[in-house]
Amino acid sequence: MRARRLTWPLALATSIALPVSLAAPAAARPPAQSPAASPAVSPSAAPAGPAGACDPTRTAPVYRGKVPSPEKVLGFELGERPVSSAESDRYLETVAAKSERVVSGTLATSAQGRPLKYAIAGRPGLMSKAGLAKVRREAALLRDPRTPDALARQIVRRGVPILWVTGNVHGNEPSGTDAALRVLRDLGDREDCAAEAILQNALVVILPTQNPDGREAGTRQNAYGFDMNRDWFARTQPETDGKLAMLGRYPPALYIDAHEMGGTSYFFPPNADPIYHETPEQAIGWINGLYGAAMAEEFTRRGIDFFNRDVYDLFYQGYGDSVPTTGFHAAGMTFEKGNASPYPEKVEEQYLTQWVTLSAAAGQRQRVLTEWRRMTVDAYEQGKAGKLEPNQIYNPPNQIDRQVPDRKVRHYFLRADDPAKRDEVRTVVRRLQRMGVRVERLVRSLTVPDFKPYGGSEAKTTLPAGTYWITMAQGRKHWIQAMLGEDSYTPFPYFYDVTAWSLPLLANVAGGSSGASLKPRAVPAAPVPAPRPGHEGRAPRLAVLQLSATSSAARESVGWLRHRLDREWRLPFTLLTPADVAAGGLAGVEVLVTPDGPASSAYDALGETGRTALQEWTRGGGRYVGWQGGAQLAARLGLTTATLSEPTSDIPGTLIRAKVDADSPLAADVGGAVWNFTAYDLVMKASGGVAVAYPEADSPDWSVSGFERGASELGGTAAVVDQPAGEGRSVLFAAEPNFRAFTDGTAKLLRNAVLGPDPEREAAPRAGEAAEAARRAAELPSPESPIRVSVRAADAAGAASVLRSVGASWAERRRGGVVHYVIDNPRGLPTDHHPFAGRLPSLLAGAGIDPVAVTLP
Repeated sequence: MRARRLTWPLALATSIALPVSLAAPAAARPPAQSPAASPAVSPSAAPAGPAGACDPTRTAPVYRGKVPSPEKVLGFELGERPVSSAESDRYLETVAAKSERVVSGTLATSAQGRPLKYAIAGRPGLMSKAGLAKVRREAALLRDPRTPDALARQIVRRGVPILWVTGNVHGNEPSGTDAALRVLRDLGDREDCAAEAILQNALVVILPTQNPDGREAGTRQNAYGFDMNRDWFARTQPETDGKLAMLGRYPPALYIDAHEMGGTSYFFPPNADPIYHETPEQAIGWINGLYGAAMAEEFTRRGIDFFNRDVYDLFYQGYGDSVPTTGFHAAGMTFEKGNASPYPEKVEEQYLTQWVTLSAAAGQRQRVLTEWRRMTVDAYEQGKAGKLEPNQIYNPPNQIDRQVPDRKVRHYFLRADDPAKRDEVRTVVRRLQRMGVRVERLVRSLTVPDFKPYGGSEAKTTLPAGTYWITMAQGRKHWIQAMLGEDSYTPFPYFYDVTAWSLPLLANVAGGSSGASLKPRAVPAAPVPAPRPGHEGRAPRLAVLQLSATSSAARESVGWLRHRLDREWRLPFTLLTPADVAAGGLAGVEVLVTPDGPASSAYDALGETGRTALQEWTRGGGRYVGWQGGAQLAARLGLTTATLSEPTSDIPGTLIRAKVDADSPLAADVGGAVWNFTAYDLVMKASGGVAVAYPEADSPDWSVSGFERGASELGGTAAVVDQPAGEGRSVLFAAEPNFRAFTDGTAKLLRNAVLGPDPEREAAPRAGEAAEAARRAAELPSPESPIRVSVRAADAAGAASVLRSVGASWAERRRGGVVHYVIDNPRGLPTDHHPFAGRLPSLLAGAGIDPVAVTLP
C-alpha cells in the first residue's frame, strides 16, 4: 500500500535528540554504524546516537531486573505471536505490581464482560494518589482559559504533559497491543537515559487493548458489530465511553492510535486532506513538524518503507485521532502497519513509532505544555470574537471547493420547550457536558437579533426561558463547533468516512446559532444523567432477520440494531437467518425487522419455501420493517409497491431534511420534519403510503448538511413508506434509520414502526404495481461496501484506464455530464485493508483527473 514517500531534513534530528542533562547518564553505546538493511531492528541492536546526546533509539537499553520479561511471565517474547487479551492483562498487571513507576486500573468492561486494562507510567514521585491528582489538577488548570497566566507558567515550568499510547481498537489489528506492552515494560524497568528522559518529562497512559472482544474473535468490530474507531463523539459503546471518561481525567497532549492496514508499508502523519477546519493549527504543527518529522527521520535512517500525506485524513469527528485533536487539543495520530509483514516486524515498527513519538514529546516538555495551554486560550479568544476557522489545504495541488462561511458564531442554543423531544435534547446536552463543554440555561427569555435556526435563515427570534445556551467563548470552542455546527463544510470531494455528524440534526432537535454580542441571563445546566433504558407499553413478539452472516454491511446494521434493542429500548428479540425463516422460524412472531444486507443472496438463501413463508406471514397480518437491503428484499417479494433504483448522485454520508406525514403513526413525538442520514442509498418512489418524503430541491424546506452532488434527485421521493400488504403491513426505510446507533431522530421513527399502532387501512395496492416493484428490485445490484468514483464525462476514459490498471471491476452510470463508477468490493474490505482503494485518489491525480467525488469503504 505504498504511496508518496516523504524525506525530512536531518536537521530535524534535534526534535528527538534529548540532552543528557534531562535524564540519567547514558549507558555505554557501540560506535555508530550504517543503518541496518532489515526493517525489523531491535532497539538493543540499533546504531549508537551522536556523542553528547541521549538518542531515543540508539541508546542501548539497560534493565534493572525488577520487572520480569514477557518470556518469564507469558512463556514467549512479545512479537513472537499475538498476545491474547488475558495475556495482555496479565503482563500489564505484572509490570504494575513489580515497578514503582507504574500503576494500573480498569477503565471499562466490554460488552462481553472483558476488562479494558490501562497502565500509567512516570517517575515514582508522580505515581502516588496525591501525585497523580496533582497532574490531573494541573492539566485541568492549563485547559481552563481563566487560569492566570502566571500560574500557567509555573505549571509549565514544573509540570508534565500526559501522553497516551493505545492499540487494537480494531480487533483484527493486533500488533499495536504487543508494541504498547513493550513500551510499558521499558518504562517500568529500564534505567538508561532514553527511558529516564520520558519518565522524567511525561506521564504516559497505556491502553494496550481497546477492543478485547474483537481481539478474541478476530473481528474488526466489537461484540455488537460497531467499528469503534467511528464511535468517539457518540460514545454508544462501553469501551469507547470508558476510554473517553479516562481521557477527561487524564487529558492528552499526545494520543497514539496504533492500527494495521493492507500491504507491508507503514503510515504515520502528516495526514491526507481533508482536515476538519476547526482542528487546532498548533496541533497540526506538532503532528507534522514534531512527531511526523521524528518518525520520518528514524524510518529513513533505518531504511524502513513508509508513506504519509495519503489515504488517512483527519476530517470525520469520530476517529481516534480527530477527537483527541479537536476535543482535547492533542496531537492525535493514527499509525498503520501493513498486515502482510511478519508479526515480529509489525510489532517492532509499531514499537519504534511509539517510542520515537514519546521521546519527541518528552524532549520538548515545556514547549508542548506551553503550546497546549496556548491552544485553549486561542480557542476562547476565537469563540469570544465569533471566529470560525477556515478550510485549508495541507497537501497541494489539492484545492478548496467549499469554504467555511464568513459568518460570526458566538453562541449556540438548543430549544427545550418541546416535551416530545426532551430525551433527545438531554442526550445532546449530556454529550457536550461529558466533553467538558460549559452548558447553561436561560432564566429569562432572550431576544436574539440574528438567530439562525438549523436548516433556516437568520431572523429576529425570542427564545424562551429554559433554552440551553452554549457560548463559544470557552476553551472547548473547537469541539463545540464540531458538534453543534450545522455543516462540516467539506473542503473537497475525498471521503474516507461520512461528512455529516451535527448532534442537533442527528437527534432532530430544534436550535440554532447567533453571532451577536449577547449577555443572556443564565445559570449552569445541571449535569444530565445517563438515560434510563426501557420502553412503554407491551412489547411485541419481535424477530430480527440477518440477511447474511458474512456481509460486513449486514453484521454492522444488525449489530447497531441489537445494541439499540438490548441496551436502550430493552426489547427482547429472536435473531433469525434466512434458513430459520424457511424452517418455520416466523411462527408466533408479530414484528420482523430486517436491517441492511445483500438482498439478492438472502432471496436465494430463503429458497422457495422461505420466500413463501415470509410472504404468507406478512400478508397474514405480520408487520415487516426493513431498510436498505431489507427494503429491497421486501420489494422482491412483492410486499410493497414502492420502486427502488440506484442513485446517480454523490451523497457519501449526509443529512437531508425530510417531511413527516403528521397522520402517520410513525410521526408520534417526531414532529413535522426529520433529518435523514443517507449514504448512496437507493432512491425510493411510491404512489401511496409515503410516511416521510424529501421536499423538492427548490423548496424552502430543502436543507442539506454535509457533502452532496446531485442530491436534488431525491426531491419528491420517499424516505419511508408504510403500506398494507394483505392483512399485514410493510414499513420500509430507504436509508439506515439507526446509523451507528447515533441517528436518534430517525431511530424514533424506527421505534414507532416497531411499537406503534397500525395506520388506518388503505386500499390494497394493485397486483400489477407490486409486480413492477418486484421486477425492478430484482434488477438492482447488491454491492458489498463498494468503492465509488465520480468524474466528469471528459475524464471517463482516463478514469476507466486507472481502474483497469488496478484490476477493478465496476458498474458505470452516467447522469448530467458526470460518470459514476461503482467499483466491486466483494469481500467488503475497509479501505485500510483493501488492495487498491486507498491508492485511487493518487492514481487519479497522477492521470490528471480531478474527480467529482471519491468515496472509500
